[in-house]
Amino acid sequence: MRTRHIGSLEVSVIGLGCNNFGGRIDAARSAQVVAAALDAGITFFDTADIYGGTKSEEFLGQALGSHRDDVVVATKFGMKVDEERRGARPDYVVRALEDSLRRLGTDRVDLYILHAPDPDTPIADTLAALNTCVEEGKVREIGCSNFSATQIRQAEEATAPGAAGFVSVQNEYSLLQREPEREVLAECQRAGLAFVPYFPLASGLLTGKYRKGEPPPAGARLSGMPAEHYAALDDRLSIAAELRSLAENRGHTLLDLAFSWLLDHAVVASVIAGATTADQVRTNAAAGSFELDDETRAAIDTLSPPPA
Repeated sequence: MRTRHIGSLEVSVIGLGCNNFGGRIDAARSAQVVAAALDAGITFFDTADIYGGTKSEEFLGQALGSHRDDVVVATKFGMKVDEERRGARPDYVVRALEDSLRRLGTDRVDLYILHAPDPDTPIADTLAALNTCVEEGKVREIGCSNFSATQIRQAEEATAPGAAGFVSVQNEYSLLQREPEREVLAECQRAGLAFVPYFPLASGLLTGKYRKGEPPPAGARLSGMPAEHYAALDDRLSIAAELRSLAENRGHTLLDLAFSWLLDHAVVASVIAGATTADQVRTNAAAGSFELDDETRAAIDTLSPPPA
């Protein structure tokens, strides 16, 4: 498995998103997924305090066990856990971190991520609290998620000289959602930040399992979606079908194309994808090896144009 860097952290280019832990899968199945990831060479595990109603961190920590020191663990805070636990005010940063450390069963978080901007708390105050966490050795690096280019710049300007600053940005990005190309990717390149895309398979639309005009497969993520909402995805499914043909004509799968296209951007450090089975993990880990040429890049831009 190839690696890239998020600040001082070396991570596998394919990571495991643990958002299904405690929700779609229980502790035993989560452990199977983690074991498959470790066997496949995945060293980057991404979770959050809100995932699985706080169970995701707990299940991940249990599953890693003695492998904790062999991997990079990222978790997030700031989105609403309950009425008291939310936001990014300094006192809550400390509480949220301690809660995550306890659930993960570890003494430090490798990458601690502000899950979303908090309009009620000055970013300088949040950064100061996070810097204290770094100085105490409880956090190695800090990052942000769902930040705009303007908010990234504001955070940089608010970082005290010599203090820890954000080293990564985690936003939605895929062949079907190219909004980060408007400003955020360029801002990451300017500031030397790693970009980590979430929903790289567009909630499953880029796996190849969904077909226009056909109901979603039983048990799939979108199988419970109301029929009228699923029908509204027809345009995106049409694009996915054309991208699948493009990939297959070049001897690859749609999933391989989706991951490889993201990793074709030097600013992208790791593609994190969720999984509910060991087989899905192995498939994800094997993707991302498609070396794109200019002709393929141009064909992709024709089928799924970048933002104007």
